[in-house]
Amino acid sequence: MASVPEPAVETQTPPDLAALLESVRLHHPEDDLRTVERAYQVAAQAHIGQVRVSGDPYISHPVAVAQIVADLRMDIDSVVASLLHDVVEDTSVSIESIALEFGAEVAHLVEGVTKLKMNNQAGESPSQRAAAETTRAAESLRKMLLAMAQDIRVMVIKLADRLHNMRTVGSLPPEKQTRIANETLDIYAPLAARLGIWQVKWQLEDLAFKALHPKEFAEISELVAKSRTTREDELHRATEQLQEQLVERGLGHAVITSRPKHLFSIFNKIVKQGFQFEEIYDLQAMRVLVNEPYECYLVLGLVHDLWLPMPGLFTDFIAMPKPNGYQSLHTKVIGPGGEPLEIQIRTHEMHEIAEFGVAAHWTYKEGNTKDDVAALSDLRKQLFDWSSDSRTSSDFLRTVTTDLFSEQVFVFTPKGDVLDLPRDSTPVDFAFRVHSDIGLRLVGAKVNGTMVPLHHRLQNGDVVELITRSNAQPSLDWLEFIKSQHTRSKLRAYFRRRNRSESVARGREAVDRGLKAAGIDPRLWLGDDRLNDLAKEFKDCEKGEDVLARVGEGLVSVQSFVEKVRKVFKDQQPELGIKTRAAAREATLIEGGIDNVMYRRAKCCLPVPGEDVVGYVARARGIVIHRRVCPNAMRLMETEAERTIPLDWPEDGAAHSVLLKIVAVNRQGLLMDISTILGETKTNVSGLEVRTLPNHTAEMDLTIDVTDTTHLQSVMNKIGNFSDVISILRVFDQKTPQKS
Repeated sequence: MASVPEPAVETQTPPDLAALLESVRLHHPEDDLRTVERAYQVAAQAHIGQVRVSGDPYISHPVAVAQIVADLRMDIDSVVASLLHDVVEDTSVSIESIALEFGAEVAHLVEGVTKLKMNNQAGESPSQRAAAETTRAAESLRKMLLAMAQDIRVMVIKLADRLHNMRTVGSLPPEKQTRIANETLDIYAPLAARLGIWQVKWQLEDLAFKALHPKEFAEISELVAKSRTTREDELHRATEQLQEQLVERGLGHAVITSRPKHLFSIFNKIVKQGFQFEEIYDLQAMRVLVNEPYECYLVLGLVHDLWLPMPGLFTDFIAMPKPNGYQSLHTKVIGPGGEPLEIQIRTHEMHEIAEFGVAAHWTYKEGNTKDDVAALSDLRKQLFDWSSDSRTSSDFLRTVTTDLFSEQVFVFTPKGDVLDLPRDSTPVDFAFRVHSDIGLRLVGAKVNGTMVPLHHRLQNGDVVELITRSNAQPSLDWLEFIKSQHTRSKLRAYFRRRNRSESVARGREAVDRGLKAAGIDPRLWLGDDRLNDLAKEFKDCEKGEDVLARVGEGLVSVQSFVEKVRKVFKDQQPELGIKTRAAAREATLIEGGIDNVMYRRAKCCLPVPGEDVVGYVARARGIVIHRRVCPNAMRLMETEAERTIPLDWPEDGAAHSVLLKIVAVNRQGLLMDISTILGETKTNVSGLEVRTLPNHTAEMDLTIDVTDTTHLQSVMNKIGNFSDVISILRVFDQKTPQKS
């Protein structure tokens, strides 16, 4: 375990450390700053000799990150962790030594922002390395988001880290700049908005905009600079008029400031909404700060009395705050020059929260434990729920970006609680957001007192009342119109469970028949206790129900099941009525047939090596191989027993075709993803038919070549575990498909 290095002796305080200490002292005058100084010395010693791509000493980066965190008014532990956030990842210092030196809380914060290590495999192609890098990045982000759910400070440090990286991104190669800037716009800027840290959010957006679209960034910057004089004159006149009215009405203490429009916001209006630059009049807006919430409404009345309000452009975020705690009054009026003027009205406390978000809430109880921020408790719950729903890190990030960072709609429960959902969400999305059990029992909904279809698109301010029934079940059709990835995940999980119960029932029936055929009385051992003991003999099975499901899915043969019974309960054979196999010697299938008699697979059940099979001696056609549980084989064993023979069919190295039916959520790239899985398992595809259905799903009839049941099980497991696959079926007979 690498220990914290002894710091080098400093003769004087470095300028960057002096500035950092001053910022911490400003917001935390009572705290001991020696811990910050010690953390700086440890980081400087650990990173000695390291330089950034820009050529700057590496220590400049953690100090800049700590400065941003300090300016956001975070606590001492956050500043210390910011200084140390890269030492575990980039030096020999261990997380255990940080815990010993600076305490468990600092170690927890450092661990939360430390990216996962990735070991590159020798011989990997560039595409494989790129895929591995994408997976590692997704897993690291998932790790940090879940750490954030436990302690918000983790993400504040990470946002500061990303902000400084974006300020210096110009030193990196163009392709890396593009990747980091896109990730910033997709993940980090929306997350800063969700946490309410506006100061970080707009800087991340503008810096990413500059990296991705340098030409457009320069053009808009020039246009804004050219029109600044005219706008400032207009704003000065408006400020004087409003200040005069405020003084007359006893609100002279109100503070009026300007609010510049950020460049990325202007770019979005031009690109997404089709505005010309000359049509964007709210490039600068007014902000009025007062002391008490009721004064906000008094100012609003004065503003609307002074200038003509523009219809439909007033929003009250004080009465209905955003989930991140943001509160303000927004209105747009026709200003003194006849042009639109945007005005925000809020208290000083609301302004602190608007600018610094979660950091403005930061308080401590006795014992130095953090108060929960009520506005973020729901965010924590969502992150944990989404993580448990998602099978892979990519699934998790897709859910986060869709449900958390997309444009939102705010709707009410009948009790007045407000919930935020992705834009265009439906009552089904609302129901699953309230609770999964309510979503599964949903049969109808009322919006603002009126019955609506379940595909109805919710609007801001809607009051939603849900109608449920205890015996109701979700419909596959819901997948066509739901918006939330959380809802989609819950529905897929439900349909998987429903398919599983059917598989367990089929498996139990097949095992019952197979045991009877082997001379074993199923009633003596099919209880839960003995089944659970048997489950330990099968890979990825924890209880007896898992084994039965795999038998019903065709992933475990009845023959294998029977052999496990003989093995596990060999000491109890007389008690359980198990007969030995000596009485029925099996012939072994080899290449070329049995004793020069050729064989072929029955088309009705298409068996493969490793399954429990029987042979039927057909006149002039050799031996026809059936699965023992095939209905045709069972009929032949009863009516023509003298012509059926037991067989043992080990892997013969040949390829045997198998039919699969896949039902999945229909989306772009689905076929490519499934093809990738088939390529990874070295599986040949000899036939494919795809049908899209009105309920937003796709059906694939897939013919693949496998060598044995192990190969088939691997393919079905990997496809079945893919997030968008609802079910995968092995088709034995086109008329009677057996689900898995």
